[in-house]
Amino acid sequence: MLDNYQKHTEKKQKQLLKKYLSVKSFVPEAVYSDGTEMFRSPSEPNPYDVVRIRIRTYRKGARSVKLFVDGTPFVMVNEYNNFDDMFDYYFYDLKLSDKPVHYWFELRSGGLTYIYDRTGIKDNHEPAYDFLITPGFKTPDWAKGAVVYQIYVDRFYNADPTNDVLTGEYAYLGEHIRHVDQWERYPQAMDVREFYGGDLAGIRAKLNYLQELGVEVIYLNPIFVSPSNHKYDAQDYDNIDPHFGIIKRRRGELLKEGDLDNSHATAYKDAVTDPENRKLTDELFIELVKEIHKRGMKIILDGVFNHCGSFNKWMDREHIYSDVDGFPDGAFESADSPYCSYFTFNDENGWPNNTSYDGWWGNDTLPKLNYEGSKKLYDYIMGIARKWVSPPYNCDGWRLDVAADLGHSAAFNHKFWAEFRRNVKTANPDAIILAEHYGDPYEWLKGDQWDTVMNYDAFMEPVTWFFTGMEKHSDYARPDLLNNAKAFSESLIYNMTRYQTSSLLVSMNELSNHDHSRFLTRTNRTPGRIETLGPEAAEKGINKAVMREAVIFQMTWPGAPTVYYGDEAGMCGWTDPDDRRTYPWGREDQEMIRFHKEIIKIHKMYKALRTGSCKILYDGPGLFSFGRFDDEDKFIISFNNNDDYRNVSIPIWQAGITENEMLVSLIYTNIDFFALDARQYASDDGFVHYNLPPFSAIIMKNVPLRIITI
Repeated sequence: MLDNYQKHTEKKQKQLLKKYLSVKSFVPEAVYSDGTEMFRSPSEPNPYDVVRIRIRTYRKGARSVKLFVDGTPFVMVNEYNNFDDMFDYYFYDLKLSDKPVHYWFELRSGGLTYIYDRTGIKDNHEPAYDFLITPGFKTPDWAKGAVVYQIYVDRFYNADPTNDVLTGEYAYLGEHIRHVDQWERYPQAMDVREFYGGDLAGIRAKLNYLQELGVEVIYLNPIFVSPSNHKYDAQDYDNIDPHFGIIKRRRGELLKEGDLDNSHATAYKDAVTDPENRKLTDELFIELVKEIHKRGMKIILDGVFNHCGSFNKWMDREHIYSDVDGFPDGAFESADSPYCSYFTFNDENGWPNNTSYDGWWGNDTLPKLNYEGSKKLYDYIMGIARKWVSPPYNCDGWRLDVAADLGHSAAFNHKFWAEFRRNVKTANPDAIILAEHYGDPYEWLKGDQWDTVMNYDAFMEPVTWFFTGMEKHSDYARPDLLNNAKAFSESLIYNMTRYQTSSLLVSMNELSNHDHSRFLTRTNRTPGRIETLGPEAAEKGINKAVMREAVIFQMTWPGAPTVYYGDEAGMCGWTDPDDRRTYPWGREDQEMIRFHKEIIKIHKMYKALRTGSCKILYDGPGLFSFGRFDDEDKFIISFNNNDDYRNVSIPIWQAGITENEMLVSLIYTNIDFFALDARQYASDDGFVHYNLPPFSAIIMKNVPLRIITI
């Protein structure tokens, strides 16, 4: 049965709709505008362009509509010739300057005044939620709604064992590093020193698989020279790590048992400093990028510019480069090093082997880079920013690690990223700049710095709370947020206001990644880590139906759906390091892969699912429904995350679906299976009714009735 709240809501809306037939009525649920092409044209204007701004109201429901631009009101004109029987569309043609403009709407009807902004209808104007146009700010069209695949290279596929890191090749964090010979072995609690051998050749070998899956963009965790398997402690930004590429020359010796002095690690020195190894590896990478582009795909690199590693050639705490021709002394070794200004040393008399440098969050393995103190460092990193998105490498953008932490002040941070943007976009105007950021990204997304962010606050956080009730590391549960659709809606709506539409449509919408537990593990609603419960527990009690629900949400919500390698194959895992298991080649969940292929195919088929408008239509206990629509297509996506059947009634009229249209399902999933059978649903006074099974989701598309009846 419908719950009382839904019955009341449906009754009220139907009364309003019927009232419209005889009396002019204002229907708040009908009002809609956003920053997509349907309501702002062009959606990404240049300075001094004329932009047509539009807003939708119910037919004859508003007495007057005004557009307020930076506080100045303009009367909007009704497009009487819009051929829409349900809605009126008001417009105003705004002439831009080269400055950003904020705008909102005022609607009057029946003696009442309403405000409309990015959060919807309200009584008062709140400037924080204004719409924003930044003339000249554009994000790459290829990235809007693009299907991204994230690869943690060491764990994806080992196609060339000759480049593998060897056990005892060097020491890291007080122990010899180790090669793991058994690909299927779970990561250990202290995993950073262990290498499985995944490489660039492995990525190339699996491009057919990625293409068949439907991947459009490959995002690689760091691949520059580094002593760790995660490589967020860069040793050399100028070269790809030969352990991912080609090691033709490795003439030195491994460390002897008990020896932790890396100045003796001559095999490692040869591997990473030999000019031929570096040259051949970089050439291999160039060929990989060419092959990716040949297949119509893009590639994004991971840039770690807030800090480097203690192995870095500028610091050289491990004395890797001290006796290698062509490499000056590192800042750790000598006060006369040309790199001393790259870091902040707190003891001016600490040389040689000065340990007083600042480390990121106090980690001496992660020296923080001192851009304010070194113009040379600043210029060098700007060169790196250009280098890898330019010929002959031609990468398609950067993901920026801990980007808000860079520098020693907020003012410098913003200055740096503005200059970074200028350099990248000059070198490759179609490259994307995508930052890792937790919290409000607004100050970086004004059009002069980042294009977008990894979408934690407006996607991963609310999605994991609603569908699983789990914190994204699986560290604790929040039963009050499980199936709390009101909190879900409010979190999505509020956090989306912190993005311009251009940024939102290219934001990285992830369910899992290398820093958090696997989403499938979160479906077991059990707090845990590898060191507390063990790796096997991450696979127990999981609910694949909830995973399928979340993937459908991911593939239909605004943004770039990003699949963490192996999620599509049913991989589980607690948070780091268990989330970095090797891809289960030969042991994949083939049904989960087939599901991903089908939902990705649907996502890619329709422009409305990439760049269309989005409106939440219903939120109830464990129930959620929204519409995606543009001038061509309209979709209704609905979820029941409860463990029992629920009858739902969705106001599809709010997505523009009329009585002359039928809804046909494109994909449907429940607790037992998923299916592509085309079920038909008719409109009933602007609503569609269906009975959703436990843990189910459905995507429906509008189809004219005449097509159904032929």
